[in-house]
Amino acid sequence: MKSSRTFAGVALLAMALAAAAAPVHAQVSTSSPIVIREIVPKPVWLKAEVIRADGHSLTVRERENPLAVHTFTYSPQIQDAMGKIEVRGGYQYGDKVSVLHEPGKTVALKVHGKPSKPL
Repeated sequence: MKSSRTFAGVALLAMALAAAAAPVHAQVSTSSPIVIREIVPKPVWLKAEVIRADGHSLTVRERENPLAVHTFTYSPQIQDAMGKIEVRGGYQYGDKVSVLHEPGKTVALKVHGKPSKPL
């Protein structure tokens, strides 16, 4: 008698597990897809002082946070202009400049500031 109860219990447990393991079908919508627009960050101006500048890169220190140092390469649009400034003496240590760049990137889109006289 006891063995028939055990067998019935095991059979009931096996049927419960089989029912739980049956595949579940999710509801799938075939309507139009969801369109996600990419958010393009706007360029920002950084007010800074020059630490080092040459024809290919510009290293600056933020005016508001002197511990923050950034190194920028020049975009192709300003490469020639920065080369001409470099030929005339370039930016010197301490010159005040403003750099237009996209947040999180190290490419200078524009550089405003008057270079000091060459040493």
